[in-house]
Amino acid sequence: MTDWEKLDAMKDEDIDLSDAPEITPEMFAKAVVAHGLKPEIRKEQVTLRIDSDVLTWFREQGPGYQTKINRLLRAYVEAHQV
Repeated sequence: MTDWEKLDAMKDEDIDLSDAPEITPEMFAKAVVAHGLKPEIRKEQVTLRIDSDVLTWFREQGPGYQTKINRLLRAYVEAHQV
C-alpha cells in the first residue's frame, strides 16, 4: 500500500535516484514524444541551423516532422524548468 502522505512530505533531495541514470543526448534522441503535451501555442517562423543529417532523419519520418521537432524541444524545455 502506498503511503501518499509520506510521499507528499518528501523533498526532492530525499528521493533516491541512484537507479535512474542521467539522460544522455543519445537517450534523449531515442525518446518517444508524447502526444497532447499542451494546446497549440502561436508559432513563430525562425531560421534555425540544424545539422543536415539530423534534419534528413526528421524529414524521413514523413509529414509532421516539424511538429515532432517542436514537441521534442518543448519536452526538453519542460524537463529542465525549475
